[in-house]
Amino acid sequence: MLYVVPTPVGNMEDITLRALRVLKEVSLILAEDTRTSSVLLKHYDIHTPLRSHHKFNEHATADAMASEALVRDIALISDAGTPAISDPGFMLVRSCVEKGVEVQCLPGATAFVPALVNSGLPNDRFYFEGFLPQKKGRQTRLKALAEQEHTMIIYESPFRLDKTLQQLAENLGLDRRASVSREISKKFEDTQRGTLAELIAHFKEQPAKGEIVIIVEGKKSKSESIDGQ
Repeated sequence: MLYVVPTPVGNMEDITLRALRVLKEVSLILAEDTRTSSVLLKHYDIHTPLRSHHKFNEHATADAMASEALVRDIALISDAGTPAISDPGFMLVRSCVEKGVEVQCLPGATAFVPALVNSGLPNDRFYFEGFLPQKKGRQTRLKALAEQEHTMIIYESPFRLDKTLQQLAENLGLDRRASVSREISKKFEDTQRGTLAELIAHFKEQPAKGEIVIIVEGKKSKSESIDGQ
């Protein structure tokens, strides 16, 4: 069996009892970065063998790992959050499904859910964009997001936050409401809310640190625009 196991995005306590049991009982843990995962495993006194499985080798190793999962239980973890959500994992899960390996994804931490709820924007329907392309295709995606009517979720690095907020404002309008959450579940967790113009001004004065989740209001539908008039 392959177990897909979410790990904390910040606070070490944000892991389930079931996840800890699985990580202790499986024969092998596949980790995005064994150095990062070793800290978590040491904290919980877990001694299961670790092996690297990351975006640079998953093309080559997914099939072989799926074959191993036919004969022994394996767990897949990422550096933080749920594997395969803007992290390695999809290729391994697909290979396991194709080979008839049972896959169980445990419920647990993922960064965008608390960011979405904390934003105060509608969350009955939402669109998960993940990381925007850094170069090729970026403008195409931004133009597509300008027409998206559901609340949007974007992952970003603190080093590109200013650029991304500016580009969102250029394509969606300075008055579009949004929020920026950082350091989710950590000591200095923070969420800033406002228009894109207000957020641009804020982060020019106070540069962001830590992993970032941007939540952006969707485009108003024609019926909403008419009602608003």
